[in-house]
Amino acid sequence: MTHMRIGGIAGALALWLACAAAAAELKTETVEAFNRYIRTTEAQVAERTSGRRSFLWADESRPRLEQARQGQAVAQPWNGQGEVRVPNGLIHDWIGTVFIPGATLETTLALVRDYDNHHKVYPPEVIGSKILAHSQNHYKVYLRLLKKKVLTVVLNTEHDVDYYPLDRTRWHSRSYSTRIAQVEDPGKPNERELPVGKDNGFLWRLYSYWRFAERDGGVWMECQAVSLTRDIPAGLGWLIQPIIRDLPRESLERTLEATHRALGR
Repeated sequence: MTHMRIGGIAGALALWLACAAAAAELKTETVEAFNRYIRTTEAQVAERTSGRRSFLWADESRPRLEQARQGQAVAQPWNGQGEVRVPNGLIHDWIGTVFIPGATLETTLALVRDYDNHHKVYPPEVIGSKILAHSQNHYKVYLRLLKKKVLTVVLNTEHDVDYYPLDRTRWHSRSYSTRIAQVEDPGKPNERELPVGKDNGFLWRLYSYWRFAERDGGVWMECQAVSLTRDIPAGLGWLIQPIIRDLPRESLERTLEATHRALGR
């Protein structure tokens, strides 16, 4: 009986690997649904940056605030479920916060804007990074990302990032992915990019909204990360759902924790 059960799991995993290797095309209706979601998200972000709502998400929950004060990176699904189904895709929306005692706003911004060295600060997820263009508070950056959860996926990505000062102790920023290309056979002589939007669909969009506040003897740093992926192939939800749900959360937590380590030395 045990052998039958193991064989069933192995068979399902093999089927998932086969499905994951199959191409998934990014559809117009999927992009449109993501753009509508982003408009709603940015209206909510504007409430915080304009003062109509607390600047920090952490301030809206005492347990969350205390957990972060103890040095933990706190991450939760923004909409309570972690993912939103759209035509032929899934939107993943996570928000997280971390408190970095002893840090200053100046040193925090210097670190996060040092994109040339992100591969040193944020491994193993960021394995390559550089600034493509920079003008005042606008950056165009390249990040080579490694996603590993059952499968290993490498992505060449480009992002437009803008930083906005609110006052002496508070800044916020917005990052839009402008190009995401999945890499086939990474690191091998035959390495090549798959056509953008015609790949395995592990990451089609990544938008993030950051807030930085210097207070309480350190810096509070928050990020809301909204990503778009392919949907789940029918019949494999029990296996794939946890994988898809975990990756956005883990990525956000690792980024916050890595920043905490880098500035807390």
